[in-house]
Amino acid sequence: MTAKRVPPAQLAPQLRDAITRLNRRVRQARPMGDLTVTQLSALTSLKLAGALTPRELADVERVQPPTMTKIVAKLEDRGLVQRTPHPTDGRQVILAPTEGGRAVLDQFERARNEWLASRLAELPEADRETLRRAAEILQQLARA
Repeated sequence: MTAKRVPPAQLAPQLRDAITRLNRRVRQARPMGDLTVTQLSALTSLKLAGALTPRELADVERVQPPTMTKIVAKLEDRGLVQRTPHPTDGRQVILAPTEGGRAVLDQFERARNEWLASRLAELPEADRETLRRAAEILQQLARA
């Protein structure tokens, strides 16, 4: 069987669309709860960064500071985020996920991984190997 050559300009939209659709479907596979996608994203950013100022979090999430203030307030009300004084600037605070916040994120991650694993289990072994290799290539693209 001869490999079909696909020009990068033709592959790019196909690949982007497939990644977008899969990402959307994986995001939908989450435990029932009242956290919004935006709240989950902010909590995830805090988990990955360890701690951020509200302004830094707004920048990471690409939202305006007043919007982030509302998001953080809801997360804080639920005990998922904690504020601590900034070590060098008394006018600022540092936001970090609480143990409860990390536990919620772990629960969401487990649900998403379980959904994807169940879908992968439906595929033939050869397709799973192709996807394993594709995952490596996508990681390389993401680092570039």
